[in-house]
Amino acid sequence: MTKKELNIILKEGEGYKIEFKEKVSNIEKELVAFANSSGGRILLGVTDDGKIKGINVTNRLKSMIQDIANNCRPPIKISFESVGNVLVVNVKEGEDKPYECTSGFYKRMGPNSQKMTRNELIRFFKAEGKIRFDELIEPKFSYPKDFDKGKFKRFLQLADISRVGSAEKLLVSLGVAEKQEGRLYFNNAGILFFAKEPQRFIPWSVYTVALFKDEAGVDIIDRKEITGSLFEIVEGVMKFVRLYTKVAYRFTGRPRRENVYEYAFDAIREAVINSVMHKYYFEHGHNNILRFFPDRIRIENYWQKPGHFVLGKTVFRRNHIIADLFSKIHFGEKMGTGFERIRQICKKEKAPYPDIEFNENYFYVTFKQSYEYLKLAGKRPPKEGPLTTTQKQKTVEKTVEKTVEKILHLIKENPKITMREIERVTGLSRRGVEWNIAKLKKEGQIKRIGPDRGGYWQIVAEKK
Repeated sequence: MTKKELNIILKEGEGYKIEFKEKVSNIEKELVAFANSSGGRILLGVTDDGKIKGINVTNRLKSMIQDIANNCRPPIKISFESVGNVLVVNVKEGEDKPYECTSGFYKRMGPNSQKMTRNELIRFFKAEGKIRFDELIEPKFSYPKDFDKGKFKRFLQLADISRVGSAEKLLVSLGVAEKQEGRLYFNNAGILFFAKEPQRFIPWSVYTVALFKDEAGVDIIDRKEITGSLFEIVEGVMKFVRLYTKVAYRFTGRPRRENVYEYAFDAIREAVINSVMHKYYFEHGHNNILRFFPDRIRIENYWQKPGHFVLGKTVFRRNHIIADLFSKIHFGEKMGTGFERIRQICKKEKAPYPDIEFNENYFYVTFKQSYEYLKLAGKRPPKEGPLTTTQKQKTVEKTVEKTVEKILHLIKENPKITMREIERVTGLSRRGVEWNIAKLKKEGQIKRIGPDRGGYWQIVAEKK
């Protein structure tokens, strides 16, 4: 860091990634908070209002701070820079969150290091994969009453596993159950694969599929809630996709014509498997969704982005047991190579590679129509080539605009429309509807007249 950079930081003040400290006291809180967040810098010898008071920068001081970082659990990686009589402590974002010091767990909240509450800590552990949903025991599941022998038998056939020994021993060896005091207890992975009614225990494991008449997604032609075990859900979603996928024909001079489908089925199947495999099942308010538009198929997954995730580089498995079970029945690989397989399938079938977008909470995969299909159907294929960052941003913005237009259209038609009705028609989650409604209210486009029950929506002004 140069003096010029230091002066700029001092003028800007403390922030999410910058902390000013006059002395070393309680520095472990800042170290832990930055490691649990996105990393940051601690400027020692600087007052809260950005004035340089200075500190005696010595090897002994650096060694003391390094010892404090090493004594955090797990140890925190830091480095030092000296700018005059200011010591800059660089803290990397942790790769093994959460981090803890003697006084507890901390995270950055704006310009402050805040101790996490019990509930915040539970959410943090879940988000970082330290508590895995698929490993948790569900005491309400009763074996053998709630166990589906048919699903288990089919799984063994798909996995080419010979039935040797009792079903109980096989279930334990698969990692879906454990025996305690003579009773067999199932975890959530076991329920999602082998329960008679998985959705009775985990209702939010339903997969919503919807066919739209228009590209904006206003008019729904067909909508279904796919239920069952996870591998039955994958099959049910693909049955829906195959039902509505168009086909063109290539005549080669042979007696039989060749079918050329609108979409690469195997690539979509891979994305559907990924969506149920890596879903963040701790969040109860979000189903996986497949939206089938006239020109594209979009898969939406609520996932909670893990720290350090880099698409195509990070091998990420949120639900290890579920991933392992899918791998055994050849529905996926444990190696985290799903998107590479999608790429290879699309290349082989001359289909565009899907657009992949994600943020902290959602993962979207959008499949476009096959080039071969469009040519044979007499339609112009879209221009090939990867989207730029700006183009992707515009795509996201257009999607948001279309959703907003859709909700405004519904309110125009029925000012007394309920949140639940908007959910049903749009296919959005409850949180998605609330977010869009809040956006419209903030922009001054709509307002609520009267109470939640018995009131109605009024369109104030629409964006031009």
